[in-house]
Amino acid sequence: MQSLEGPALTHQEFSDNATFQEMMEDRLKQSPWLLLSAGMHAVLLLLIWVFLPPEQQKEPVVSVQLTDNTKQEVEQPPPTLPPELQEEPDPDITPIDDVAVDQPDSDDANESDLPQDQSESTLDSSQWNAPVGFGPGSKGPYTNRGNGKGNGGRPSSPFAENGLIWLARHQDANGRWDSDGFMKHDNPEMAACTGPGNAVHDVGVTALALLAFLGQNNTMRSGKYKDNVKRGVNWLLREQEQATGLIGGRSAHDYIYDHAIAAYALCEAYGLSDYKLLRRPAQRALDYLESHRNPYSVWRYQPRDQDNDISVTGWAVMAYKSGKFFDLKVNDQALRLAGVFLDEVSDATGLHGYRKAGQLCGRKRGGHEIQFPPAKSQALTAVGLFCRFFLGQDPDEKPVMNASANLLTKTLPRWDEKDGSIDHYYWYYATYALFQMGGKPWSQWKKSLERAVGPHQYSDKSNTNTFGSWDPIGAWGEDGGRVYSTAILTLTMQANYRYTRLIR
Repeated sequence: MQSLEGPALTHQEFSDNATFQEMMEDRLKQSPWLLLSAGMHAVLLLLIWVFLPPEQQKEPVVSVQLTDNTKQEVEQPPPTLPPELQEEPDPDITPIDDVAVDQPDSDDANESDLPQDQSESTLDSSQWNAPVGFGPGSKGPYTNRGNGKGNGGRPSSPFAENGLIWLARHQDANGRWDSDGFMKHDNPEMAACTGPGNAVHDVGVTALALLAFLGQNNTMRSGKYKDNVKRGVNWLLREQEQATGLIGGRSAHDYIYDHAIAAYALCEAYGLSDYKLLRRPAQRALDYLESHRNPYSVWRYQPRDQDNDISVTGWAVMAYKSGKFFDLKVNDQALRLAGVFLDEVSDATGLHGYRKAGQLCGRKRGGHEIQFPPAKSQALTAVGLFCRFFLGQDPDEKPVMNASANLLTKTLPRWDEKDGSIDHYYWYYATYALFQMGGKPWSQWKKSLERAVGPHQYSDKSNTNTFGSWDPIGAWGEDGGRVYSTAILTLTMQANYRYTRLIR
């Protein structure tokens, strides 16, 4: 009987008669291990594909890593700088605590005799306005601050020169001017200096002295008194709080006066000396003034207490304007608000009030206001007029400025110790304001000023204790003492070359 499957085909028959499918089935029946081997290879290839991704898939990982590194470099914040005095030592700014106070030699002390003929004014603007460029201050308001020489080689004001001699002799070795202890530098064989001030104002009088040296073209880099400037600046830096920028602390209720004058001095020292290491301390001093200022207004004794006065504001405005000229950051809105405040406290007569229109100069209650009657001084009107010039105002456009100038010329300087009219603070501001005004008001003022101030400066060169100084007998003499009176009157006698005229 034949098999149901039929007879097996011979090789020849398979080749000749079988289809491809039949041939493959016959082969698989004969060789089942081939199927098993193929399956195992397929499984193995699948496992390799799953667990070993193709090599080209690693490229995105490398690209991401590179992108992350670039981002970190861009966003990395700059390193924090150390406090200013911890910078790399520089011989021109490192504090000098062990250097003796510079004493001008005898030739220096004798080269500035008081003028014998007072017919030609030592404040004549034609003598002094010789532009001498130096550093960043070679333009703008500082253009006329020369090297102590005016046109024709004439010496600068002898009153200012002699004032600097006294100040240099009475500076402490650490750079401070000591309000109540300056007489420690006196020669005991000569008549001693009198007139101590209040110790809480050492920062303020030191700053005023520095401004006087800077006004005579002494900087941290050049000038006969450059070492005195360096020591004074470094003392102020040591008195500055690193966190707030405040100079001198809050030991007095009116400490902001001292700070504002010190900020003013640091800005000038930075700009006129072109000293980069001073930039941050000067900026911090301005920043404190801004933090102290009343919102939407100006300044007074306490920070942001909504109380304002023109006297503190005057020093703050000058600090701001000095900082702005030397490219420090100031709030321009604060300067605009200062202009608004001046309009609020002034009237058509030109009078500028202390805190509101119509008020006279401030005086301490009691004996002080009796000894120095407010009506004898126009200090606040002088402050207002001077600030208006530096705020960019023009008398041709602001009639109140002309009225103020006329008011000042009705209260001219007189050295009368009995009538209470001596006010060095008033004379300083009025001199600067009326020099800016020019014309007849300036001519009237400068003649009276020289008659009042010149003869009362100590002129006996044989007494080095007093030579070049002025007695502190004015309205604020007991607060600042002899250092204050000498520094501010030295500044007063520099008025016509310390700043150029801003309105032509």
